[in-house]
Amino acid sequence: MPQHETPVSRPIVTRRLLIGAGLAAPALLAARPALAVSAGSATPDPRLLKQAREAFNRHGARITHRSVIAIADYSLHSAQPRFFLYAPDSGQVTALRVAHGRGSDPGHTGFLQRFSARPGSAASSEGAYLAGPTYVGGHGRSRRLIGLDPENETAMARAIVIHGAWYCEPGVVQQTGKLGRSEGCFAFSQSDVELVLARLPEGSLLYSGRA
Repeated sequence: MPQHETPVSRPIVTRRLLIGAGLAAPALLAARPALAVSAGSATPDPRLLKQAREAFNRHGARITHRSVIAIADYSLHSAQPRFFLYAPDSGQVTALRVAHGRGSDPGHTGFLQRFSARPGSAASSEGAYLAGPTYVGGHGRSRRLIGLDPENETAMARAIVIHGAWYCEPGVVQQTGKLGRSEGCFAFSQSDVELVLARLPEGSLLYSGRA
């Protein structure tokens, strides 16, 4: 099984508008979606939206829930809202904070430095994921993820999931200026993970990457 590691160039903090992203129905985005922001005003880079559209088209046969799409924009610092829940029917976007893996940011800068799918790397992986079933584990209610691309095909074996974590609570950002790091999972504050679990059901698409 291939083990992918992708170095990342110097991080750039950006706040891009969705206008002109060109993600056509039935795949993703309307031209001027309304923005409903949970943790600050931010939108994903249009180049990342284009990648998500391509992933949606590539894996469309496996995507059974199409009312929402999640995009993790790891171009942004962990203190910024960078996990976007987009509802194509209403055009609403909800932006939340999400942690990246400690193996993706060994110096704990708050910026993702690299992607990796290597088992034991504790890094975040890029690519398209299919949301799997919920379960109750060490972090409470969580959602399994299935890697759909070569860059994240080890997700199930690595137990890469959506879960809540203390190191993603707002107080951590207030004290340190950044979130803590996961083992490669998409980790959220406890209140935000409940929103993600409710809004991103089994069969939905999650796309992780950076512009």
